[in-house]
Amino acid sequence: MSDRFQLRSQRTELVFADLKALYSRAEALAEAQRCLYCYDAPCTKACPTRIDVPGFVRKIATGNLKGAARTILEANVLGFSCARVCPVDVLCAGACVLSLQYRPPIEIGRLQRYATEPFVGTSFFGRPLAKRTGRKIALVGSGPASLACSFHLVGLGHESVIFEKRAVPGGLNLSGIAPYKMHAHDCLRETEWILSSGIELRTGVEIGKDVSCERLVTEYDAVFVGVGMGKDSSLGIPGENVPGVLSAIEMIERIKLDASLSLDGLESAAVIGGGNTATDVARELAHLGVADVSILYRRTESEMPGYAHELKAARAAGVRFIEKTLPVRILEEKGRLKGLVVARAEKARPVPGTEREFEAQMVVIAIGQAGEAGVVSKFPGVKCDSNGRVIVDEKTGRTGNPRIFAGGDCVNGGKEVVNAVADGKRAAIEIDKTLKG
Repeated sequence: MSDRFQLRSQRTELVFADLKALYSRAEALAEAQRCLYCYDAPCTKACPTRIDVPGFVRKIATGNLKGAARTILEANVLGFSCARVCPVDVLCAGACVLSLQYRPPIEIGRLQRYATEPFVGTSFFGRPLAKRTGRKIALVGSGPASLACSFHLVGLGHESVIFEKRAVPGGLNLSGIAPYKMHAHDCLRETEWILSSGIELRTGVEIGKDVSCERLVTEYDAVFVGVGMGKDSSLGIPGENVPGVLSAIEMIERIKLDASLSLDGLESAAVIGGGNTATDVARELAHLGVADVSILYRRTESEMPGYAHELKAARAAGVRFIEKTLPVRILEEKGRLKGLVVARAEKARPVPGTEREFEAQMVVIAIGQAGEAGVVSKFPGVKCDSNGRVIVDEKTGRTGNPRIFAGGDCVNGGKEVVNAVADGKRAAIEIDKTLKG
């Protein structure tokens, strides 16, 4: 890693070990040789970036590791992090035909990590330079969508300039990924490697504040908006401003990047929500030694939006699931968090007369994030829906302004890293078509 960007060396996330350790050569070869190398493979169809899975797995099986890495990275330049963070159980591995034969699916994520790990940060993946077009594209935000878009734009001969308001690039991939899946320094290593392909990065620049949206549209041939999501949504109940009530994104970021975080003396925590972010933060708190961690959800466990394998892992970590329960008030005593008043829920609404106290020394709210409509809507011609998500043409990523494109969480409301990468690739292709007429 270069000295350009610095992470604190004593981060809490470092106590988390890899959820799935890197394969040895023997393990990778054995696993790769189980693949049936399907024609018209369903695993490839299930990947939003359409990685040729049988192709790279066959190369691993024949000892062609560089070829395997190239196959992955040409389709998905963030294939290194996607190997670690993708929900493969519901994407590529979930589509593996071996499952139809009642056999374990191929461990595609672990093979992808094995193929890419040695090469991220090296120069092996150099591409022949396309003829320079003299066209310049501004990209807002430095998360996966913008990184993928800018990488492909550079490959097509265009100049890419990423504007990032933070001091360190990477977006939610840096600050919001559960540390047992990937540490921040690995995200930063991959990000710096992608930037080294010829992308210009300007950090500490907030679009809409330091540079106007109109100026970007005027000075650049096209604009890609990949700003992610905004602040966490709130519950809208009394007491949410009491110390000890945190948003999930804030909590995960503190665990990953904040060296001063201390959970000493914390015995109980309540996580509100039923999605993957809720299960992530609950698992992390349990792993960090909080004895009683509960997930409170307004519907039944079977209705939770989190992936089944993530819910299972949270339960295995000791997290309690309390279904059909809604918080109606935060309890405080002398300005400090005491717990919650919760009610039994029917059809996601509190049932009057069922209120009870629920003890918790920390409350984490994980009910989703609002869109970034405040910034995005300043771009001329760009519209957002009622949830603050940017409205785009699904096939092109083009907004209501023909020279402005968007992708990633600010469009889809918060999906996987691989979806953001796919959005970025698609937008780069469409921008190129537009600029070349």
